[in-house]
Amino acid sequence: MILVVAFFLHVLIAYRLSRFAPKKWFRVALPVLLSILFLLTALLPLSWRFPLDFIPKGAWPALRYASFISMGLYSFVFTLFVVREISWLLARRAAPADPERRRVLQHALNLGVLGGAATATAIGYREARQRAKVVTVDVPIAGLDPRLDGFTIVQLSDVHVGHTIGRDYVQAIVDGVNALDADLVAITGDLIDGSVPDLAPHVAPLGELKSRLGTFFCTGNHEYYAGALEWIAALKPLGVRTLINEHVVLDKDGAPLALGGVGDHSMGRYLGHEPRPKDAFAGAPEGAPRVLLAHQPRTAFLAAQAGVDLQLSGHTHGGQFFPWNLVVYFVHPFVAGLERVSEKMWIYVSRGTGYFGPPVRLGADAEITKLVLRVAA
Repeated sequence: MILVVAFFLHVLIAYRLSRFAPKKWFRVALPVLLSILFLLTALLPLSWRFPLDFIPKGAWPALRYASFISMGLYSFVFTLFVVREISWLLARRAAPADPERRRVLQHALNLGVLGGAATATAIGYREARQRAKVVTVDVPIAGLDPRLDGFTIVQLSDVHVGHTIGRDYVQAIVDGVNALDADLVAITGDLIDGSVPDLAPHVAPLGELKSRLGTFFCTGNHEYYAGALEWIAALKPLGVRTLINEHVVLDKDGAPLALGGVGDHSMGRYLGHEPRPKDAFAGAPEGAPRVLLAHQPRTAFLAAQAGVDLQLSGHTHGGQFFPWNLVVYFVHPFVAGLERVSEKMWIYVSRGTGYFGPPVRLGADAEITKLVLRVAA
């Protein structure tokens, strides 16, 4: 049904953007070009529903990449088309009265939609494919033992190794993390988009992650799509410990810190991994700060009831690119950055270290997050 609606929107966009073109060849070429983009965009959703055996297996990597780029490009075309239609509706009284001049102006606006979409896609692609920037955040914790002041957690989230992200991308992230001299590394879910046999070589650089106290992981919704139990087992030899409704007690200079983890808020229930922060911290030392790894920000309300001091989450990607970086605020209770959940508790939501779907980031930069615990003033 989504593809049917998308098809009729495509017809409308192709018609509206080509009808004022001065050249006949342009009025034919533009709908053809947009149709190719639409077919590429629809290719992956169609492949999830239908076998498409007529496409050679060797062609799929290139087609998959082209499909994801087309998704991003078409998203920008649609967004700018809506802006163009609304703007013309509001300003048409001020447009030239002469029909020929009005047609030229409308054609120029249509070209602006196409040029703006292509430019946004190119810039967004460049931003998405470079290594995530390091973002440093101080987190003041009430009652923090002074020996834990300066305790450093490096957070990775939503890398989405798979369709267009491979080993080289992961290796660049690992190299960036290792330069930060962290006390521990936390990976807050959606690490992968595929099966262990397909992606194990691409995830292997995670075994090189360096920190004083180890690397810890909580599952995201995409792990459950791809086989969460298999991925938990595959990450263990790499030194990545998964925490599902459990905690570990870490020590720095004799001061304890309880690090807990829970399963994904929406998908974990299918394996009995529904998030239970209270169970995760059962038996944790009294007075030790509690840090929870939970993929989805909405777990924060349960975490607050469990006495958590800081929750680390991802899932939102910060919206990833315009206009979704604005729409996302209507979907999630916490979207990006450090926010208070209660007087005691903080949540930090990463914008993601990779990207999902279109290799595009615009208005929501990827990040490797360095969180530094501080004694609250």
